[in-house]
Amino acid sequence: MTLAFVAALTACSASPSRNILGSYFPTWMICALLGLLGVVVLRAVFGKAGIDAALPMPVVVYLCMWIAMTLAIWLLWLG
Repeated sequence: MTLAFVAALTACSASPSRNILGSYFPTWMICALLGLLGVVVLRAVFGKAGIDAALPMPVVVYLCMWIAMTLAIWLLWLG
């Protein structure tokens, strides 16, 4: 039983952070900002293609795309 708890807690040894200009930032924050930047670019592309006007609930759609992009960046970077 104790071995199961030790095995489950081995991933909690250190937080994933990156050193940027001498200051440590959490990796999830960097992934969220990159995901937000990706959604802003995607919104511009959708606007030029005319897809933006056809979206049923743009706020929900862009929020879901931001979450998906953030998690994809996290998975590709740290997975």
